[in-house]
Amino acid sequence: MAASRYNSNDLRRQVGSPRSKGRDTKDTLCRNVVIYGHCRYMDTTCNFNHDQNKPASGPSDFLSKKSFNADSPSFTPSGQNLGQAKKTTLSSQAANAAPFTPRGVTASTQQNADLTMFNPAGAREFTPSGNTQNYELGNSNMGNGAAQDNGVFSDPFAMNSMAPALANNAPFNPYAGDPSAVSGAGAGFYSSGGAYASVPMQQPNYHLYQPYDAYRGELQPWQRSTYDYFIPAAMREEIQKKMFATQHTMPGLPKLENYHSLFSLDTSHRKNTACFGYHSWVYKAQKVTTGLHYVLRRLEGYRLSNDQSVMSVMRDWKNVRHENIVSFHETFTSQNFGDSSLIFVYDWHPLAKTLAEQHFSSPLGNNRQRYPAVPEGILWSYVCQIASALYYLHNKNLAARCLDLSKILVTEKSRIRLGSCAILDVVQYDHNRPIQELQGEDLVKFGKVILCLATGMPPNLLQSSNTKAALDSLVKYSRSLRDALQFLLSPVAPNGQPHTIAHFLTMIAPQLVQQANNTLRENDEQQYWLAREIENGRIARNVMKLSVILERGDLGSQSNWSEVGDRFQLKLFRDYVFHRVDASGKPDLGLGHMLSCMSKLDAGVDEQIMLTSRDNETVFVITYRELRGMFERAFNELMKFSKSPGL
Repeated sequence: MAASRYNSNDLRRQVGSPRSKGRDTKDTLCRNVVIYGHCRYMDTTCNFNHDQNKPASGPSDFLSKKSFNADSPSFTPSGQNLGQAKKTTLSSQAANAAPFTPRGVTASTQQNADLTMFNPAGAREFTPSGNTQNYELGNSNMGNGAAQDNGVFSDPFAMNSMAPALANNAPFNPYAGDPSAVSGAGAGFYSSGGAYASVPMQQPNYHLYQPYDAYRGELQPWQRSTYDYFIPAAMREEIQKKMFATQHTMPGLPKLENYHSLFSLDTSHRKNTACFGYHSWVYKAQKVTTGLHYVLRRLEGYRLSNDQSVMSVMRDWKNVRHENIVSFHETFTSQNFGDSSLIFVYDWHPLAKTLAEQHFSSPLGNNRQRYPAVPEGILWSYVCQIASALYYLHNKNLAARCLDLSKILVTEKSRIRLGSCAILDVVQYDHNRPIQELQGEDLVKFGKVILCLATGMPPNLLQSSNTKAALDSLVKYSRSLRDALQFLLSPVAPNGQPHTIAHFLTMIAPQLVQQANNTLRENDEQQYWLAREIENGRIARNVMKLSVILERGDLGSQSNWSEVGDRFQLKLFRDYVFHRVDASGKPDLGLGHMLSCMSKLDAGVDEQIMLTSRDNETVFVITYRELRGMFERAFNELMKFSKSPGL
C-alpha cells in the first residue's frame, strides 16, 4: 500500500542524519551507514561519524534512557519474574558487542566484567519436571531460571519454552470429547501472547454437514450444469424405472395362497423345454405377509411324486447367500393355474436381463445369425463373477447345474447373477448323480457360455460347430483368456492338473485383482453420490419444521401463536423463499433460490436479507443466523407441548 502512495525513487533517496542534541555529532554513528552501509554525503555536508569500528562515546545515562540502540550489548533479564517486561530487537551490530551481565536484585549478585565467554560447565543441566500441568509460553521458565518475555517479537519456536509441555507424558484420548486436552497438549508449540496468541480449539458442529470433496476434478467450473448438484440423470432415471417396474401389475392372472399382484416377465410366448424338461414361466409377485416382491418360476404340468426331494432342496439351498447368485427362498405346488404346477420363489431384481437378451437379441427374431463379439474386459468381468459363484457353491458341496445364457441375469452394468438354481435338484432328484460329476459339468457349461459370448454365436450354432475351431478363431483375445477357456472346456485338465474351480481361480488371479480394483472404484463413486444426496434430507426436515410452525393456530393458552413474536419474521421468510415474483409479478419458481435459502438457514450464516410483508408496510433487515435462532426457539416451544418425538 505504501508503494502506491509514494514514489519509489523518493523512497530510495538518502538524506542526512538528523542533528543529535546533547552530544558531539562527530562521535555519533551516521544512520545512513547503519541502514544502507554507506553515506553519499560523507565527504560533503554530513558531520556524523562514518567509521563503524570507532566506538561511539557519550554519557552513560543517555544510552540507558534510549529504548532502542544499535550499539547496545545483548541484555539478559534478571532472575526475578517481571511479568509484562518489554523486549527490544537487536541489530546485526550486537553480535560484536561485549556480553552484558545484568545486576541482580541485591548487590551480592554482581558478576565479573572480565568474563567474555560462556562456561558450559557452570550452567545447570535442565531437567523437565513430571508435573502434568500445561504451561503457556509466556509463563514458562527458562533453563537458567530467567523469565522469558512475552512481547510481540517473542520467538515462538524457542525449545526451552516447549520443554515443560513436551515433558507431559499423559496419553491423549481422542474419544474423550474434551477439546481442552488437545489445546493443552500443543500449548508449548504456540505463543500465548502478542501477535501469535493461541486460540482454544473448538469442537466441530456436527449438526452442520461438511461439503463432500469432489470425486473427480476433470471438469472446469464453467463446465458445471444444474444436474451436477444432484445425482446423475442416468442414475436417477435407472432407479425410477426400477421403481416403476416393481409397481407393474397384469389383470387376469390368478392369486396364489401367499402371493398376489402377479405380472408376467416372459419376453417370448413360445414354450421351451430345453433347460428343465418342462414348460416354465416367470412372474413377479408380492407376498401377502411382508409386502416384498419376489420372482416366481413356474414349471407347468409337473406332478410332485416325492416330497423328500423338495425338503432336501430347501434345506440345502435356503441358506445360500452370494452376491452373484439369485437367492432361493421356497418352493410349493399350486393348482391355481388350471394344472399341477411347481413354483420356485427367488429374489426380485427389477429390469434384469439375461445374457441371451443382452448380447443375442435380434429385432427380427433370427437366431441363426452371428452377433458382435463381447469385448475382452467385459468377458473377464463375467468370468470372475461366475467363477466366484461356482467356488462358493462347490465349497458347500452343491452344483449350479443351470449354467445357460437364458438363466444368467445381468442386473446393473456388468453385474451378473446365476438364476434358476435348485430347480434341477428337484426335477432330477431320483438320478442320484455324484456331486463331483455335477461340479465338473458346471465347468464345461461355464466354458461354453464364455465361448458363445467371445465368438458371437448363439448356443444352437455353437453346438453344431467344432469347439476347437471356435477356440482357434479367438485370435484377437489374449493368451490368458484362451488358456482359461481351454481349461474349462476340457473334461480332464491338461498336464495332470486338477479340474476344479479352485485351481481355475489360481489361473485367473491377476484378473481377479483387476476386478476387485474396478469394484472399489465403482464403490467410491457410489459413495460420492450418496454423500451429496444426504443434504436433501436436512432441507426436507427444515421445510417440514417450518410448515409445522407457521401453520399452527393456537398453542396452549396463546391465540394466534404463529402470527406473533418470532413467528411473524419466519412467515416473512417463508414468503421470501417460496412466494417470490419477478419484475412482471409472475411467480419465480427457481429451484436454486429455494435450495440456497434453506441451506443458509440450516447453516445460520451472517448474510443479511430484507424481508417485506405482503402489504409492503413492514420491512425487516435480518441475518440468517438470527432467523436460525428464531426457528429453533419456535420449534422447541412446540416440542414442550408435544408428546411425540420431534423431526
